[in-house]
Amino acid sequence: MALKSLVVFSLLIVGIAMPLAQAQLLGGILGPLLGLLRIQGILYCTPNGNIGVNGTATPVFPNALVQLQCGGNVVSTATTNGSGLFSILLDPVNFLLSTLVSGCKVVVNTPLASCNANLPSVGGLVSNLQFIGNTLTGLLNIANLIPSGFQFNANLN
Repeated sequence: MALKSLVVFSLLIVGIAMPLAQAQLLGGILGPLLGLLRIQGILYCTPNGNIGVNGTATPVFPNALVQLQCGGNVVSTATTNGSGLFSILLDPVNFLLSTLVSGCKVVVNTPLASCNANLPSVGGLVSNLQFIGNTLTGLLNIANLIPSGFQFNANLN
């Protein structure tokens, strides 16, 4: 009876361990193919595109065109929704995380005056990117990036 229990227990362990080992192996081999790079944030209707002091009621910037520029070239775009949220998804086969953080910027050329007539009608907002961590959804690994802080640039447009 003890031998029979040992055999059943061993089969259970092998039955559980093998799929886990295969999933880890596939995740390592296919990781770049089963991953995404996600750049997202909320754009506010302020002179610097960031939330007001102490989280005060700050209006968002809807319908703004957000560009991802790498080496001066636009590589992807998104438009903010009614809540000022934008999201850009990239394929990690075409982009390296280190290149995004060091050589790319989020640029908003939409004039600030389009969300508030008291703000400048020329220029735009620019931000570097910051990696904030990974999200694992099943076998899909999502690298999350956010704007590190928008700055107004009067020379844009």
